[in-house]
Amino acid sequence: MKNLFCIIVTYTQPLDTIESLLSLHREYLKQGYKKNILLVSGPQNPRTGGVIIGRFNDKQQALAFTRADPFFKNDAATYEILEFTPVLYTDLLKNFLQD
Repeated sequence: MKNLFCIIVTYTQPLDTIESLLSLHREYLKQGYKKNILLVSGPQNPRTGGVIIGRFNDKQQALAFTRADPFFKNDAATYEILEFTPVLYTDLLKNFLQD
C-alpha cells in the first residue's frame, strides 16, 4: 500500500491573480487524475489556498508534482507536503490505495 500525501496550498498572490491562473491549475490537476495519482482537490474555506490529496511514490515525487503546477510556476502559491500512512479507510478507497 502506498502512502498518501496531503498538499496544503497557500496563495501568495491576490485572488484576481489566482483567478487568472485557475483554469491552467485545474487542467494541470486533471492530468494527475488521469494518471490515477490524485484522490481529491479543492479550495480551502475561507479561500486562502487549497488542498490536494494524492498518492506518490515518495515525497520527492510529490514535490516534483507541485513544482510543475502553474500556481508554483507563476509564484502564486507555496506548498506544504504532509505524508501519512492510511491505516483505516473506507472500502471505496481500497483499489486506489492498493494500485
